[in-house]
Amino acid sequence: MTYHSRMNNNARVCTVLQHGWDLHCHTVYSDGTNTPVELVEQAVAKGLEGVAITDHDTTAGWRNASAASRRFGFPVLRGTEVTAECGPVSVHMLAYQYDPNNEGISGLFRCTREARLKRAKHMVGLLSEDFPISWQSVLEQVKEGSQTTIGRPHMADALVAAGVYRTRSEAFRGAVSASGKYYIPTPSPSAAEVVRVVRNAGGVSIVAHPADRSRNAVLLDDEHIRQLARLGLDGLEIRHRGNLQADRVRLEALAEELGLLVTGGSDWHGAGKPNRLGENVTDGDVVAEIVRRGAIDMLP
Repeated sequence: MTYHSRMNNNARVCTVLQHGWDLHCHTVYSDGTNTPVELVEQAVAKGLEGVAITDHDTTAGWRNASAASRRFGFPVLRGTEVTAECGPVSVHMLAYQYDPNNEGISGLFRCTREARLKRAKHMVGLLSEDFPISWQSVLEQVKEGSQTTIGRPHMADALVAAGVYRTRSEAFRGAVSASGKYYIPTPSPSAAEVVRVVRNAGGVSIVAHPADRSRNAVLLDDEHIRQLARLGLDGLEIRHRGNLQADRVRLEALAEELGLLVTGGSDWHGAGKPNRLGENVTDGDVVAEIVRRGAIDMLP
């Protein structure tokens, strides 16, 4: 641990530098509660080495993240989280440093965002039969209009605003639970397709929280991961609060066997989840390798 001095608003601020990057962070451009600028501000205050912005199915927050990176002289990776499927297993994929102008990946996001929007409207219709919410009340929870990827967190926030629940987390344990009667799975591309599209766009693909048992009754097994690695998967997000220690040990061994990168991230959503920014981090040498493989430069 070392000390680092940074200029901030014309005042020199000394922070304790923690060696690590948080590579899984969401903002108001999907289901987070903070702006990209606030993400960078909080990362600076915590003494992180850098962060990645990884909103769902969008690059809409990249411009503000770029401005914040330059303003604070703080490094930021650009990424996106994509919901995919591998057989019966829902697989979240983190895509980093790809060319956002690549038609393959921009087309993928157009399709996934359209599918998410239809699914959200359908779910809200079902919820409105039993709860005092509407599509309009859900839209009122959206911070960046049509640029925001709308999902269950916004439904949860609408239920909180209506007084049905006290917090978003409580709503997720209730009406918007993935095991509840109102739930509709997110229409998703295959994990293999995501790996292929990200690679063709010059990006780096990582399976997010692959052993998070709260998300899947059946986990992505080792053979599925081997198959994705053969297709060009770059790594596994092993340091994540959803992965139990026994699973982390198993995944570490598998990553070593397959030559996969090992990353860590908080899955931070601001006030939208209890996850704390920087609670799990990625080593700097791994970040350097992600940048080396990627099609675009790191910010700033």
